[in-house]
Amino acid sequence: MTVSIPHSPAPRANAGRMFIDSAWVDGERPFVVRHKVTGEPLAEVARASRQQVALAVSSARTSFEQHPLAPYARYEILHRAAALLGERRVPMIASIVAETGFTVSDANGEVDRAIQTLLLSGEEAKRIHGEMVPIDGAPGTAHRMAFTVRMPLGVVVAITPFNSPLNTVAHKVAPALAAGNTVVLKPASLTPLSAALLCEILLDAGLPAGHLNLVHGDGRDVGQWLAAEQDVAFYTFTGSTEVGRALHRAIGLRRSSLELGSIASTIVCEDADLERALPRCLNASFRKAGQVCTSVQRLYVQRAIVDRFAEMLVERLRSSVIGDPYDDATLVGPMITESEAERASSWIDEAVSGGATLAEGGTRSGALVAPTILLGTNAGMRVIKDEIFAPVISIMPFDVFDDALDHVNATPYGLAAGVFTQDIDRAMSAGRRLRVGAVHINETSSSRVDLMPYGGVKDSGFGREGPRYAIEEMTDERLITISLHGKRTVQ
Repeated sequence: MTVSIPHSPAPRANAGRMFIDSAWVDGERPFVVRHKVTGEPLAEVARASRQQVALAVSSARTSFEQHPLAPYARYEILHRAAALLGERRVPMIASIVAETGFTVSDANGEVDRAIQTLLLSGEEAKRIHGEMVPIDGAPGTAHRMAFTVRMPLGVVVAITPFNSPLNTVAHKVAPALAAGNTVVLKPASLTPLSAALLCEILLDAGLPAGHLNLVHGDGRDVGQWLAAEQDVAFYTFTGSTEVGRALHRAIGLRRSSLELGSIASTIVCEDADLERALPRCLNASFRKAGQVCTSVQRLYVQRAIVDRFAEMLVERLRSSVIGDPYDDATLVGPMITESEAERASSWIDEAVSGGATLAEGGTRSGALVAPTILLGTNAGMRVIKDEIFAPVISIMPFDVFDDALDHVNATPYGLAAGVFTQDIDRAMSAGRRLRVGAVHINETSSSRVDLMPYGGVKDSGFGREGPRYAIEEMTDERLITISLHGKRTVQ
Protein backbone atom coordinates (compact mmCIF):
# COMPACT_ATOMS: atom_id res chain seq x y z
CA MET A 1 0.00 0.00 0.00
CA THR A 2 1.49 3.35 -1.08
CA VAL A 3 0.81 6.34 1.14
CA SER A 4 1.97 9.96 1.00
CA ILE A 5 3.67 10.82 4.29
CA PRO A 6 4.40 14.39 5.42
CA HIS A 7 8.03 14.96 6.35
CA SER A 8 6.98 16.91 9.45
CA PRO A 9 4.13 15.31 11.44
CA ALA A 10 1.34 17.70 12.36
CA PRO A 11 1.50 18.86 16.01
CA ARG A 12 -0.94 17.12 18.34
CA ALA A 13 -2.55 18.53 21.45
CA ASN A 14 -1.31 15.69 23.67
CA ALA A 15 2.02 14.99 21.97
CA GLY A 16 4.59 14.45 24.69
CA ARG A 17 2.06 14.40 27.53
CA MET A 18 1.29 11.46 29.81
CA PHE A 19 -2.07 9.87 30.54
CA ILE A 20 -2.43 9.22 34.27
CA ASP A 21 -5.54 8.69 36.36
CA SER A 22 -7.90 9.45 33.45
CA ALA A 23 -6.26 12.73 32.39
CA TRP A 24 -3.57 13.98 30.03
CA VAL A 25 -0.90 15.58 32.21
CA ASP A 26 2.54 17.15 32.08
CA GLY A 27 5.53 16.08 34.13
CA GLU A 28 8.88 17.18 35.47
CA ARG A 29 12.14 17.95 33.66
CA PRO A 30 10.78 17.43 30.12
CA PHE A 31 13.03 16.07 27.38
CA VAL A 32 12.94 16.72 23.65
CA VAL A 33 12.32 14.06 20.99
CA ARG A 34 13.87 15.09 17.69
CA HIS A 35 13.21 14.16 14.08
CA LYS A 36 15.73 11.44 13.25
CA VAL A 37 16.39 12.87 9.77
CA THR A 38 16.16 16.65 10.13
CA GLY A 39 17.04 17.01 13.80
CA GLU A 40 14.11 19.38 14.35
CA PRO A 41 12.18 19.07 17.64
CA LEU A 42 9.10 16.87 17.35
CA ALA A 43 7.80 17.27 20.89
CA GLU A 44 8.78 18.22 24.42
CA VAL A 45 8.01 15.06 26.36
CA ALA A 46 6.87 14.99 29.98
CA ARG A 47 9.00 13.00 32.43
CA ALA A 48 7.09 11.20 35.19
CA SER A 49 7.81 11.96 38.81
CA ARG A 50 7.91 9.28 41.49
CA GLN A 51 4.47 10.38 42.65
CA GLN A 52 3.04 10.20 39.12
CA VAL A 53 4.32 6.65 38.69
CA ALA A 54 2.63 5.64 41.93
CA LEU A 55 -0.59 7.38 40.85
CA ALA A 56 -0.54 5.59 37.47
CA VAL A 57 -0.29 2.19 39.17
CA SER A 58 -2.93 3.10 41.75
CA SER A 59 -5.29 4.29 39.02
CA ALA A 60 -4.82 1.05 37.09
CA ARG A 61 -5.47 -1.04 40.19
CA THR A 62 -8.61 0.91 41.05
CA SER A 63 -9.94 0.57 37.52
CA PHE A 64 -9.22 -3.17 37.55
CA GLU A 65 -11.14 -3.64 40.79
CA GLN A 66 -14.04 -1.26 40.15
CA HIS A 67 -14.60 -1.34 36.38
CA PRO A 68 -13.95 -4.86 35.07
CA LEU A 69 -14.74 -5.43 31.40
CA ALA A 70 -16.61 -8.47 30.16
CA PRO A 71 -14.83 -10.48 27.44
CA TYR A 72 -17.16 -9.30 24.69
CA ALA A 73 -16.65 -5.65 25.69
CA ARG A 74 -12.87 -6.16 25.44
CA TYR A 75 -13.38 -7.65 21.98
CA GLU A 76 -15.47 -4.69 20.85
CA ILE A 77 -12.96 -2.12 22.10
CA LEU A 78 -9.99 -3.82 20.47
CA HIS A 79 -11.80 -4.23 17.16
CA ARG A 80 -12.81 -0.56 17.18
CA ALA A 81 -9.20 0.34 17.96
CA ALA A 82 -8.01 -1.69 14.95
CA ALA A 83 -10.44 0.17 12.71
CA LEU A 84 -9.36 3.55 14.11
CA LEU A 85 -5.70 2.68 13.58
CA GLY A 86 -6.48 1.95 9.95
CA GLU A 87 -8.21 5.31 9.64
CA ARG A 88 -5.26 7.11 11.27
CA ARG A 89 -2.60 5.26 9.28
CA VAL A 90 -0.99 8.39 7.80
CA PRO A 91 -0.34 10.27 11.07
CA MET A 92 0.86 7.04 12.68
CA ILE A 93 3.32 6.31 9.87
CA ALA A 94 4.49 9.93 9.95
CA SER A 95 5.13 9.60 13.68
CA ILE A 96 7.03 6.32 13.34
CA VAL A 97 9.28 7.55 10.51
CA ALA A 98 10.01 10.86 12.24
CA GLU A 99 10.93 9.46 15.65
CA THR A 100 12.78 6.31 14.46
CA GLY A 101 14.23 7.09 11.03
CA PHE A 102 12.71 3.85 9.74
CA THR A 103 11.57 3.81 6.14
CA VAL A 104 7.98 4.54 5.12
CA SER A 105 7.79 0.92 3.96
CA ASP A 106 8.85 -0.42 7.38
CA ALA A 107 6.46 1.95 9.17
CA ASN A 108 3.58 1.01 6.90
CA GLY A 109 4.27 -2.66 7.56
CA GLU A 110 4.28 -2.00 11.29
CA VAL A 111 0.86 -0.37 11.10
CA ASP A 112 -0.49 -3.33 9.13
CA ARG A 113 0.85 -5.74 11.73
CA ALA A 114 -0.43 -3.70 14.68
CA ILE A 115 -3.92 -3.75 13.19
CA GLN A 116 -3.70 -7.54 13.08
CA THR A 117 -2.37 -7.66 16.64
CA LEU A 118 -5.36 -5.66 17.89
CA LEU A 119 -7.81 -7.81 15.91
CA LEU A 120 -6.23 -11.06 17.10
CA SER A 121 -6.24 -9.89 20.71
CA GLY A 122 -9.90 -8.95 20.44
CA GLU A 123 -10.80 -12.35 19.03
CA GLU A 124 -8.81 -14.14 21.76
CA ALA A 125 -10.68 -12.16 24.43
CA LYS A 126 -13.77 -14.19 23.49
CA ARG A 127 -11.91 -17.51 23.61
CA ILE A 128 -10.25 -17.51 27.04
CA HIS A 129 -11.15 -20.84 28.61
CA GLY A 130 -10.18 -23.48 31.11
CA GLU A 131 -10.66 -27.24 30.98
CA MET A 132 -12.39 -30.09 32.74
CA VAL A 133 -10.16 -31.98 35.18
CA PRO A 134 -11.14 -35.67 35.57
CA ILE A 135 -10.63 -35.88 39.34
CA ASP A 136 -13.58 -38.29 39.59
CA GLY A 137 -11.21 -40.85 38.14
CA ALA A 138 -9.29 -41.00 41.43
CA PRO A 139 -10.36 -43.49 44.13
CA GLY A 140 -13.16 -42.21 46.37
CA THR A 141 -13.86 -39.07 44.31
CA ALA A 142 -16.74 -40.21 42.08
CA HIS A 143 -18.92 -37.58 43.75
CA ARG A 144 -16.63 -34.69 42.73
CA MET A 145 -16.20 -32.52 39.64
CA ALA A 146 -13.36 -30.12 38.78
CA PHE A 147 -12.59 -27.55 36.15
CA THR A 148 -10.22 -24.64 35.62
CA VAL A 149 -10.88 -21.03 34.69
CA ARG A 150 -8.40 -18.36 33.65
CA MET A 151 -8.51 -15.14 35.67
CA PRO A 152 -6.86 -11.77 34.97
CA LEU A 153 -3.92 -10.85 37.17
CA GLY A 154 -4.48 -7.13 37.78
CA VAL A 155 -2.05 -4.38 36.85
CA VAL A 156 0.35 -5.13 33.99
CA VAL A 157 3.39 -2.90 33.41
CA ALA A 158 4.52 -2.82 29.78
CA ILE A 159 8.02 -1.50 29.01
CA THR A 160 8.74 -1.27 25.29
CA PRO A 161 11.76 -0.61 23.01
CA PHE A 162 12.43 1.96 20.30
CA ASN A 163 12.75 -0.51 17.42
CA SER A 164 9.04 -1.35 17.21
CA PRO A 165 7.33 1.71 18.67
CA LEU A 166 3.84 0.62 17.63
CA ASN A 167 3.54 -3.13 17.13
CA THR A 168 5.56 -4.20 20.17
CA VAL A 169 3.43 -1.82 22.24
CA ALA A 170 0.33 -3.44 20.72
CA HIS A 171 1.71 -6.91 21.48
CA LYS A 172 1.96 -6.01 25.17
CA VAL A 173 -1.02 -3.74 25.73
CA ALA A 174 -3.68 -5.47 23.61
CA PRO A 175 -3.33 -9.00 25.10
CA ALA A 176 -3.16 -7.53 28.61
CA LEU A 177 -6.46 -5.75 28.03
CA ALA A 178 -7.95 -8.77 26.25
CA ALA A 179 -7.16 -10.85 29.33
CA GLY A 180 -9.06 -8.42 31.55
CA ASN A 181 -6.05 -6.66 33.07
CA THR A 182 -5.27 -2.96 33.29
CA VAL A 183 -2.02 -1.46 32.00
CA VAL A 184 0.68 1.05 32.83
CA LEU A 185 2.75 1.65 29.69
CA LYS A 186 6.28 3.08 29.58
CA PRO A 187 7.49 3.35 25.99
CA ALA A 188 11.12 3.95 25.05
CA SER A 189 12.23 7.53 25.68
CA LEU A 190 13.59 7.71 22.13
CA THR A 191 10.20 6.87 20.59
CA PRO A 192 7.31 7.81 22.89
CA LEU A 193 5.05 9.56 20.38
CA SER A 194 3.71 6.57 18.42
CA ALA A 195 2.82 4.82 21.68
CA ALA A 196 0.89 7.91 22.79
CA LEU A 197 -1.02 7.87 19.50
CA LEU A 198 -2.01 4.25 20.13
CA CYS A 199 -3.19 5.19 23.63
CA GLU A 200 -5.39 7.91 22.13
CA ILE A 201 -6.83 5.35 19.72
CA LEU A 202 -7.65 2.88 22.50
CA LEU A 203 -9.33 5.57 24.57
CA ASP A 204 -11.31 6.78 21.55
CA ALA A 205 -12.36 3.17 20.98
CA GLY A 206 -14.10 3.14 24.36
CA LEU A 207 -11.49 1.79 26.78
CA PRO A 208 -12.27 2.97 30.34
CA ALA A 209 -9.72 5.66 31.09
CA GLY A 210 -8.23 4.04 34.18
CA HIS A 211 -7.53 0.83 32.27
CA LEU A 212 -4.59 2.47 30.51
CA ASN A 213 -1.99 4.79 32.02
CA LEU A 214 0.95 6.18 30.05
CA VAL A 215 4.17 7.38 31.68
CA HIS A 216 7.41 8.64 30.14
CA GLY A 217 11.00 8.62 31.34
CA ASP A 218 14.22 6.65 31.53
CA GLY A 219 14.57 3.13 32.79
CA ARG A 220 17.10 4.35 35.36
CA ASP A 221 14.39 6.19 37.27
CA VAL A 222 10.87 5.57 35.95
CA GLY A 223 11.64 1.94 35.17
CA GLN A 224 13.01 1.34 38.65
CA TRP A 225 10.05 3.09 40.26
CA LEU A 226 7.67 0.85 38.32
CA ALA A 227 9.60 -2.22 39.47
CA ALA A 228 9.23 -1.08 43.07
CA GLU A 229 5.43 -0.70 42.89
CA GLN A 230 4.03 -3.69 44.78
CA ASP A 231 0.54 -3.36 43.25
CA VAL A 232 1.91 -4.47 39.88
CA ALA A 233 1.11 -8.12 39.17
CA PHE A 234 2.96 -8.68 35.89
CA TYR A 235 5.78 -7.07 33.91
CA THR A 236 6.21 -7.47 30.16
CA PHE A 237 9.54 -6.09 28.97
CA THR A 238 11.49 -5.98 25.72
CA GLY A 239 15.05 -4.71 25.87
CA SER A 240 18.61 -5.68 26.65
CA THR A 241 19.57 -8.76 28.62
CA GLU A 242 21.40 -6.59 31.16
CA VAL A 243 18.31 -4.50 31.92
CA GLY A 244 16.10 -7.59 31.87
CA ARG A 245 18.24 -9.23 34.54
CA ALA A 246 18.05 -6.12 36.71
CA LEU A 247 14.27 -5.97 36.33
CA HIS A 248 13.92 -9.65 37.19
CA ARG A 249 15.95 -9.18 40.37
CA ALA A 250 13.91 -6.12 41.36
CA ILE A 251 10.44 -7.64 41.00
CA GLY A 252 11.17 -10.81 42.96
CA LEU A 253 8.46 -13.48 42.83
CA ARG A 254 6.06 -11.45 40.71
CA ARG A 255 5.58 -12.77 37.22
CA SER A 256 7.10 -11.42 34.03
CA SER A 257 7.74 -12.01 30.35
CA LEU A 258 11.17 -10.87 29.19
CA GLU A 259 12.18 -10.61 25.53
CA LEU A 260 15.89 -9.80 25.65
CA GLY A 261 19.05 -9.80 23.54
CA SER A 262 19.96 -11.93 20.56
CA ILE A 263 22.69 -12.77 18.09
CA ALA A 264 20.50 -14.15 15.35
CA SER A 265 21.80 -16.63 12.79
CA THR A 266 20.54 -18.03 9.52
CA ILE A 267 21.99 -21.09 7.77
CA VAL A 268 21.98 -21.47 3.98
CA CYS A 269 22.71 -25.01 2.78
CA GLU A 270 24.10 -25.95 -0.63
CA ASP A 271 20.71 -27.32 -1.70
CA ALA A 272 18.85 -24.10 -0.79
CA ASP A 273 16.58 -22.32 -3.24
CA LEU A 274 18.66 -19.16 -3.62
CA GLU A 275 15.89 -17.26 -5.39
CA ARG A 276 13.95 -17.65 -2.15
CA ALA A 277 16.85 -17.26 0.26
CA LEU A 278 18.58 -14.18 -1.17
CA PRO A 279 15.79 -11.58 -0.95
CA ARG A 280 14.75 -12.85 2.47
CA CYS A 281 18.30 -12.69 3.81
CA LEU A 282 18.76 -9.19 2.38
CA ASN A 283 15.56 -7.92 3.99
CA ALA A 284 16.12 -9.69 7.32
CA SER A 285 19.66 -8.35 7.58
CA PHE A 286 19.00 -4.70 6.85
CA ARG A 287 15.35 -3.69 7.40
CA LYS A 288 14.96 -1.14 10.18
CA ALA A 289 18.72 -0.62 9.77
CA GLY A 290 19.34 -4.01 11.37
CA GLN A 291 17.79 -2.84 14.65
CA VAL A 292 15.59 -5.87 15.22
CA CYS A 293 16.25 -8.58 17.81
CA THR A 294 16.00 -11.26 15.13
CA SER A 295 17.88 -9.39 12.38
CA VAL A 296 20.39 -11.71 10.71
CA GLN A 297 23.83 -11.02 12.17
CA ARG A 298 25.56 -14.32 11.41
CA LEU A 299 24.90 -15.82 8.00
CA TYR A 300 26.32 -19.35 7.70
CA VAL A 301 26.58 -20.49 4.06
CA GLN A 302 27.77 -23.92 2.94
CA ARG A 303 31.24 -23.66 1.40
CA ALA A 304 30.20 -25.11 -1.97
CA ILE A 305 28.01 -22.04 -2.64
CA VAL A 306 29.41 -19.37 -0.32
CA ASP A 307 31.29 -17.39 -2.99
CA ARG A 308 28.35 -17.35 -5.38
CA PHE A 309 25.91 -16.52 -2.59
CA ALA A 310 28.06 -13.63 -1.33
CA GLU A 311 28.45 -12.22 -4.84
CA MET A 312 24.70 -12.39 -5.47
CA LEU A 313 23.87 -10.81 -2.11
CA VAL A 314 26.33 -7.97 -2.70
CA GLU A 315 24.89 -7.41 -6.17
CA ARG A 316 21.37 -7.15 -4.77
CA LEU A 317 22.52 -4.81 -2.01
CA ARG A 318 24.29 -2.51 -4.49
CA SER A 319 21.04 -2.10 -6.41
CA SER A 320 19.16 -1.13 -3.23
CA VAL A 321 18.33 2.46 -2.25
CA ILE A 322 19.98 3.73 0.92
CA GLY A 323 19.33 6.91 2.86
CA ASP A 324 16.06 8.85 2.65
CA PRO A 325 13.41 7.00 4.71
CA TYR A 326 10.66 8.95 2.91
CA ASP A 327 11.56 7.37 -0.43
CA ASP A 328 9.30 4.34 -0.95
CA ALA A 329 12.22 2.47 -2.54
CA THR A 330 14.63 2.93 0.38
CA LEU A 331 15.85 -0.24 2.07
CA VAL A 332 17.90 1.30 4.90
CA GLY A 333 17.54 4.65 6.63
CA PRO A 334 19.46 6.12 9.58
CA MET A 335 20.01 4.36 12.87
CA ILE A 336 18.22 5.54 15.99
CA THR A 337 21.05 7.88 17.12
CA GLU A 338 24.38 9.02 15.79
CA SER A 339 26.12 7.58 18.84
CA GLU A 340 24.73 4.12 18.03
CA ALA A 341 25.91 4.54 14.45
CA GLU A 342 29.38 5.50 15.72
CA ARG A 343 29.47 2.38 17.89
CA ALA A 344 28.49 0.11 15.00
CA SER A 345 31.04 1.76 12.74
CA SER A 346 33.79 1.21 15.32
CA TRP A 347 32.93 -2.49 15.48
CA ILE A 348 33.21 -2.70 11.69
CA ASP A 349 36.60 -0.95 11.77
CA GLU A 350 37.78 -3.28 14.53
CA ALA A 351 36.80 -6.35 12.48
CA VAL A 352 38.57 -5.06 9.38
CA SER A 353 41.68 -4.26 11.41
CA GLY A 354 41.54 -7.83 12.73
CA GLY A 355 41.56 -9.37 9.27
CA ALA A 356 37.95 -9.28 8.09
CA THR A 357 37.18 -8.15 4.53
CA LEU A 358 34.57 -5.62 3.52
CA ALA A 359 32.49 -7.13 0.74
CA GLU A 360 30.22 -4.09 0.77
CA GLY A 361 29.51 -1.03 2.91
CA GLY A 362 31.57 -0.04 5.93
CA THR A 363 31.00 3.70 5.65
CA ARG A 364 29.02 6.08 7.86
CA SER A 365 27.49 9.54 7.44
CA GLY A 366 26.02 10.83 10.68
CA ALA A 367 23.45 8.29 11.88
CA LEU A 368 23.39 6.51 8.50
CA VAL A 369 25.53 3.37 8.42
CA ALA A 370 25.83 1.89 4.96
CA PRO A 371 24.56 -1.70 5.00
CA THR A 372 27.67 -3.78 5.48
CA ILE A 373 28.65 -7.33 4.51
CA LEU A 374 31.79 -8.75 6.14
CA LEU A 375 33.79 -11.82 5.13
CA GLY A 376 36.57 -13.54 7.03
CA THR A 377 35.36 -12.67 10.52
CA ASN A 378 36.25 -14.78 13.55
CA ALA A 379 34.66 -15.68 16.88
CA GLY A 380 36.71 -13.13 18.83
CA MET A 381 35.35 -10.09 17.00
CA ARG A 382 32.55 -8.03 18.49
CA VAL A 383 30.60 -8.20 15.22
CA ILE A 384 30.36 -11.95 15.93
CA LYS A 385 30.32 -12.38 19.71
CA ASP A 386 28.10 -9.40 20.68
CA GLU A 387 24.74 -8.15 19.44
CA ILE A 388 25.54 -5.38 16.95
CA PHE A 389 21.96 -4.14 16.39
CA ALA A 390 22.96 -2.40 13.17
CA PRO A 391 22.89 -3.08 9.40
CA VAL A 392 25.95 -5.33 9.55
CA ILE A 393 26.20 -9.04 8.73
CA SER A 394 29.03 -11.56 8.55
CA ILE A 395 28.97 -14.34 5.97
CA MET A 396 30.78 -17.42 7.25
CA PRO A 397 31.36 -20.68 5.37
CA PHE A 398 30.68 -24.13 6.81
CA ASP A 399 31.34 -27.63 5.53
CA VAL A 400 29.34 -29.89 7.85
CA PHE A 401 25.75 -29.02 8.73
CA ASP A 402 26.10 -30.22 12.32
CA ASP A 403 29.01 -27.81 12.80
CA ALA A 404 26.81 -24.90 11.69
CA LEU A 405 24.19 -25.93 14.24
CA ASP A 406 26.88 -26.03 16.94
CA HIS A 407 28.03 -22.51 16.02
CA VAL A 408 24.48 -21.17 16.27
CA ASN A 409 24.06 -22.82 19.68
CA ALA A 410 27.40 -21.46 20.93
CA THR A 411 26.05 -17.96 21.66
CA PRO A 412 24.53 -17.21 25.09
CA TYR A 413 21.31 -16.21 23.33
CA GLY A 414 18.46 -18.23 21.83
CA LEU A 415 15.69 -16.19 20.24
CA ALA A 416 15.29 -17.48 16.68
CA ALA A 417 17.17 -19.05 13.78
CA GLY A 418 16.53 -19.66 10.08
CA VAL A 419 17.58 -22.58 7.87
CA PHE A 420 17.33 -22.77 4.09
CA THR A 421 17.40 -26.35 2.83
CA GLN A 422 15.36 -28.79 0.78
CA ASP A 423 16.52 -31.75 2.88
CA ILE A 424 13.84 -32.80 5.38
CA ASP A 425 16.40 -34.58 7.56
CA ARG A 426 18.43 -31.38 7.91
CA ALA A 427 15.27 -29.38 8.58
CA MET A 428 14.09 -31.69 11.34
CA SER A 429 17.58 -31.96 12.82
CA ALA A 430 17.72 -28.16 13.04
CA GLY A 431 14.28 -28.03 14.62
CA ARG A 432 15.32 -30.48 17.31
CA ARG A 433 18.90 -29.38 17.98
CA LEU A 434 18.88 -25.58 17.83
CA ARG A 435 18.35 -24.10 21.30
CA VAL A 436 16.19 -21.17 20.28
CA GLY A 437 12.59 -20.13 20.71
CA ALA A 438 11.78 -20.57 17.01
CA VAL A 439 13.36 -22.40 14.08
CA HIS A 440 12.17 -21.19 10.67
CA ILE A 441 12.75 -23.57 7.76
CA ASN A 442 13.20 -21.82 4.40
CA GLU A 443 12.76 -18.49 6.18
CA THR A 444 15.25 -16.33 8.05
CA SER A 445 15.65 -15.82 11.79
CA SER A 446 13.61 -12.64 11.40
CA SER A 447 10.43 -14.35 10.23
CA ARG A 448 7.45 -13.52 12.43
CA VAL A 449 3.71 -13.86 12.10
CA ASP A 450 1.87 -11.96 14.82
CA LEU A 451 -0.39 -14.83 15.88
CA MET A 452 2.49 -17.23 16.56
CA PRO A 453 4.24 -17.72 19.92
CA TYR A 454 7.31 -15.49 20.05
CA GLY A 455 10.05 -15.53 22.66
CA GLY A 456 13.42 -16.98 23.50
CA VAL A 457 15.49 -19.19 25.74
CA LYS A 458 18.83 -18.79 27.54
CA ASP A 459 19.87 -15.12 27.76
CA SER A 460 17.15 -14.16 25.27
CA GLY A 461 14.65 -14.37 28.12
CA PHE A 462 11.45 -16.27 28.77
CA GLY A 463 7.71 -15.98 28.26
CA ARG A 464 5.86 -15.74 24.96
CA GLU A 465 4.23 -12.99 22.94
CA GLY A 466 1.52 -13.52 20.34
CA PRO A 467 -1.99 -12.67 21.55
CA ARG A 468 -3.14 -16.16 22.55
CA TYR A 469 0.14 -17.00 24.26
CA ALA A 470 0.54 -13.62 25.96
CA ILE A 471 -2.98 -13.93 27.38
CA GLU A 472 -1.99 -17.26 28.95
CA GLU A 473 1.04 -15.54 30.49
CA MET A 474 -1.13 -12.69 31.80
CA THR A 475 -3.82 -14.83 33.45
CA ASP A 476 -3.92 -17.22 36.40
CA GLU A 477 -5.22 -20.75 36.01
CA ARG A 478 -7.64 -21.34 38.88
CA LEU A 479 -8.96 -24.76 39.85
CA ILE A 480 -12.58 -25.07 41.04
CA THR A 481 -13.90 -28.31 42.51
CA ILE A 482 -17.49 -29.22 43.40
CA SER A 483 -18.61 -32.02 45.72
CA LEU A 484 -22.02 -33.38 44.86
CA HIS A 485 -23.89 -34.43 48.03
CA GLY A 486 -27.12 -35.73 46.51
CA LYS A 487 -28.37 -39.23 47.43
CA ARG A 488 -28.29 -40.51 43.88
CA THR A 489 -25.35 -42.68 42.96
CA VAL A 490 -23.03 -41.06 40.45
CA GLN A 491 -22.93 -43.16 37.28
